[in-house]
Amino acid sequence: MKKEIPFIARQEKESAGYISRSISDGTIVIFSNPLHKNVMPCAVGKGLRTKVNANIGTSQDYPLLSNELKKLDICIEAKADTVMDLSTGGNIDKIRKEIIKNSPLPLGTVPIYQAVAEAKGLHNLTPDILFDTIEKQARDGVDFMTIHSGVTLAVTEKIKKKKRLMGIVSRGGAMLYAWMQKNKRENPLYEEYDRLLDILKKYNVALSLGDGLRPGSIFDSGDAGQIGELKVLGKLAKKARQKGVQVIIEGPGHVPINEIVDQMKLEKKLCHGAPFYVLGPLPTDIGAGYDHITCAIGGALAASAGADYLCYVTPAEHLGLPSADDVREGIIASRIAAHIGDIAKGVPGAKERDLEMSKARKALNWGKQIMLAIDPVKAKQYHDKLSSKRKDVCTMCGDYCAMKVFDS
Repeated sequence: MKKEIPFIARQEKESAGYISRSISDGTIVIFSNPLHKNVMPCAVGKGLRTKVNANIGTSQDYPLLSNELKKLDICIEAKADTVMDLSTGGNIDKIRKEIIKNSPLPLGTVPIYQAVAEAKGLHNLTPDILFDTIEKQARDGVDFMTIHSGVTLAVTEKIKKKKRLMGIVSRGGAMLYAWMQKNKRENPLYEEYDRLLDILKKYNVALSLGDGLRPGSIFDSGDAGQIGELKVLGKLAKKARQKGVQVIIEGPGHVPINEIVDQMKLEKKLCHGAPFYVLGPLPTDIGAGYDHITCAIGGALAASAGADYLCYVTPAEHLGLPSADDVREGIIASRIAAHIGDIAKGVPGAKERDLEMSKARKALNWGKQIMLAIDPVKAKQYHDKLSSKRKDVCTMCGDYCAMKVFDS
């Protein structure tokens, strides 16, 4: 880990001492498995630029590796900070290995997906299959893993007593809940937590404690199941730190906009300042087809209130497996949200970029405006398509350009 610190310090415009101290106290985590040979280390946490993750991966209906490699190229080009392989179809081992080989971005997984697929169903899943899958993926070079250790028998009783509108919407959380109910046993990822930590420490894999009971509707937000799991995750995070395993916490989910700030603060309090990784959050349930926008609205507020890491949502969310174009739209939307949050948090370099953009607009310097845009490709496409024959103004205002009128 020591060798990554100077690199991260340069990337984040922070001192190496600050990075080192924050890793020690658990408020910053670095994703970098030594077995991921071409990885560019990435840090998430307090005082750093808000990071964006993009999910790719096959499904049973679309198991082609080539499609996911195209999406990986988009993730790199659109400047996602990390990528997760959530494959559930095809040759999952081959798909993961090829993505790792081709990805300079740190890679995350949700090992229970492969464990259930290879066991040929939940009814055949055993704790040994699950832990063997975790170790196999760590050995392949996975940098961080989502593990739903907080889905316990005690916590799931809370959502039984007060039924949720949407039940459990996390795929991994639902799988573990069903397994626990069928086998009348505690979650092995909780019961054998030390076994899990030993594997992750051996390969320097960061633990992303999954929110298996995250709300899938704004009407389930902040319920006893969500908060009960968060309290368990706080205790598990503390134990992971004591064992020398880096840990982040995953969060909601669908949350009304008036509750987002309080939920960010609650996570920091209950989880001892651990970096917070949020899916959205989505402040409305009716954005189908535009949920990348819904996500950006919630994500900007979440980041400004302390979230450290945003998981993108694409226009295909809730509707189907995203295309390469959907992946690109999702990444850009979440990067905009992350940047807005960084301005509010005073992250070094964030506001300065906006200052340079304002100067370029004042000067009608189109080339510099395009260069400074979060998505210079799309900005250039629009400008080229809609540009005026005159190079000093755009086709919106022409002779009535406010900049030219003001300066005349």
